[in-house]
Amino acid sequence: MKKIEYAHVGETLFLEQLPNGLRVLLWPKKDFYKTYALFTTNFGSIDNEFIPVGENEKVHFPDGIAHFLEHKLFEKEDGDVFQKFEKLGSFSNANTGFTRTSYLFSTTSKVEKNLEMLMDFVQEPYFTEELIDKEQGIIAQEMQMYQDEPDWRLFLGLLENLYPNNVLSCDIVGTRKSISKITAEMLYQNFYRFYHPSNMTLVVGGRFDADEIMRVIKENQAKKKFSEISLAQKTFSFKNDEPIIEIRSIKMNIVYPKFILGLKGRDEIPKNGAELLQYRFSLKLYLQMLFGPTSQNFLQLYTKGLVDDSFSYAFTLDRGFHLIEINGDADDPQKVTDFLQEKLKNYQQQNDFNEETFELLKRKMISKFIQSLNSIETVVNQLSCGSFSGEDTVFLETDLLLRDLSFAKFQKFVQQFMDNAVLSCFYIYPKESSE
Repeated sequence: MKKIEYAHVGETLFLEQLPNGLRVLLWPKKDFYKTYALFTTNFGSIDNEFIPVGENEKVHFPDGIAHFLEHKLFEKEDGDVFQKFEKLGSFSNANTGFTRTSYLFSTTSKVEKNLEMLMDFVQEPYFTEELIDKEQGIIAQEMQMYQDEPDWRLFLGLLENLYPNNVLSCDIVGTRKSISKITAEMLYQNFYRFYHPSNMTLVVGGRFDADEIMRVIKENQAKKKFSEISLAQKTFSFKNDEPIIEIRSIKMNIVYPKFILGLKGRDEIPKNGAELLQYRFSLKLYLQMLFGPTSQNFLQLYTKGLVDDSFSYAFTLDRGFHLIEINGDADDPQKVTDFLQEKLKNYQQQNDFNEETFELLKRKMISKFIQSLNSIETVVNQLSCGSFSGEDTVFLETDLLLRDLSFAKFQKFVQQFMDNAVLSCFYIYPKESSE
């Protein structure tokens, strides 16, 4: 077990790659009462076309199968896993995204029992056609909830614009039609391809002894047999040169119109973990400089009543894709997006785009990072997300990497992104209004 000391922030991380390929990261915190664990597979909604284990031909699986599989792993022959965690006085949950599926627990006691239960239920599948039929109705209700959520429809609408012929534009939960095609055999095929330990990471943070917890993990994994396969195959193809839909709108039962502007990144991102983290920082700092709460652009929009407190922005970088999004409510959404486009196009001429603002925002970002070390969930989530991109062990060096990020390098990253990006807008209007 490798011990990594981060003396500048007083943190220690333990890392080990087990013989079966599982990557384990432990972040012990003696002064905390809670322990939080995240068991993640590098498999999400976009991974729906691959060659199943033991076969030779590529198979296309129904949209939403990764999310469906996540639901079914909680249901075993001897009962519901949620209830088992509740009996231990613990909280458990799971989440499926575009590229990852995570299972978690949070507890203040019986850490070892919780950890063994987490590993066992995730690694021991039990799928039957009867249980699948039941789950299809449950997930159909979840779909309707998402369809009625304007903010989710807004984001999904942007993805449909930026990636119109791509699985990325499909809803993570799938459609009623797609999930009706899911069978137990399909779930097993997806499980054995992507839930292999070599495609997974286990991160535990909180109050525990690292040696003891690593012993529990090793003994648990040593008892299990896994097929001899290489790292799970990723077949998601990201074609940056495909045409996008530049503008589109829909109507929903909402009070105020909504807008979202997106920039699809088409540049080559860094491969090195530390540099990739600096690339993330740079694009986030860029958005703060242009549209943060103290920026002249935001103040101009806000004082004129063009936007309200719903205004927000984000930079997303995941396996195979990265993008900027800016969204909010507005009486005249097209006027707002016209303003945003003009500022983005001429970003180098903006008053806030300067080295002084850059250094100020860097210091604020460093301060937030230091504060985040008091949140077990935040750190464990970041370590887990970074474990598939090489950013996990450098995450606790965030403050050092930010201090090392020069204004010149920041400008290079921003220009690299902006020179290659393509832009799209999506709007949602109230049903009773005209566009």
